[in-house]
Amino acid sequence: MFGFSSACCGLSSLSPCSPAGTCCRARLHAGLRSRKSGLRPCCCPVTACLCSREQALVLRVIVHDVNELTEKLFPIVEAMQKHFSAGSGTYYSDSIFFLSVAMHRIMPKEITQIIQVDLDLKYKTNIRDLFDEFDNFPEGAVIGIAREMQPVYRHTFWQYRRENPQTKVGEPPPDGLPGFNSGVLLLNLEAMRQSKLYNQLLEPTMVQKLTEKYHFKGHLGDQDFFTMVGMEHPELFHVLDCTWNRQLCTWWRDHGYSDVFDQYFQCEGEVRIYHGNCNTPIPED
Repeated sequence: MFGFSSACCGLSSLSPCSPAGTCCRARLHAGLRSRKSGLRPCCCPVTACLCSREQALVLRVIVHDVNELTEKLFPIVEAMQKHFSAGSGTYYSDSIFFLSVAMHRIMPKEITQIIQVDLDLKYKTNIRDLFDEFDNFPEGAVIGIAREMQPVYRHTFWQYRRENPQTKVGEPPPDGLPGFNSGVLLLNLEAMRQSKLYNQLLEPTMVQKLTEKYHFKGHLGDQDFFTMVGMEHPELFHVLDCTWNRQLCTWWRDHGYSDVFDQYFQCEGEVRIYHGNCNTPIPED
C-alpha cells in the first residue's frame, strides 16, 4: 500500500502553560508512517502548545516516544489489527496505525479535541476553521470524518452485499453508506472518553462480532475500523462535507468500477482541503 504521513492539531481545555480558563492550541506531529516499510514509524511525535500569557506567546513542546505510544496502544488495538492491517498477522508495530482509534486513552485528560490529518493535503482555507465543525457534532457523535470517495468499500463488503442485496452498505452517497476516509479526522476526545458505546466497540469480542457479521477484512487501519463501526452505529460520527477532504485518487475507476465510480467521486462546492491520496498530484493554484 502507499506510504503516508499524519499530523494532529489539538485543543486543550486547560494547559499547564496557559492561564486558568485560557484555551490552548496544541499540535501533535504523528510521524512519517510507511506501509511499504513494514508499517514502522520513523520519527517522534511532538505535542506543541502555543499559548498567550499577558499578550506574550509561550511555546511548550513535549516529545513523545513512538515506542512508548505503541506500548500503550498495542493492548487496546491488538485484536483489531488482524482484521484491518496489510500484514498477514498481528504485529506490534502495526498499532501506530490505530492511534486515532484510542487517542482518548493515551492523550492527557486536559486535551479535549484533536484534529488528525494526513500530510498529503493542500489547504485552501485556514485549518482553524475546521475546529468550528466540533460545534456541529450531533448528540452522541464522537468523531468527525468525511466519506470515502471511491468504491473501495463497495468492493470490501462484497460478500455482505451479495447476502443482503437491499443494503445501503457500500452504496454511493447521498443515500448509501460508502464508508469513511481517515485523511481528515476530528476527534472529540472528551466525548470518546465518555461514550460507553464507543468504548464497548473497542473490546475484542465486539470487533470479532462485527467483522463476522460484515465478513470484513481490510488493510487501511483506523479507516477500516471507523467504516465498519459506521455501518452499525452511524450516530457516533459527524459526517464532514467532502470539501474538507476532497480526495483525488482514482485507482478504483481503472480497476473494475468505472461504471459507478463517478457516483462516489463527485464533490460539489469550493474545496477547502485537497487530499492527494495514492500519490495523486494536487492541483496548482
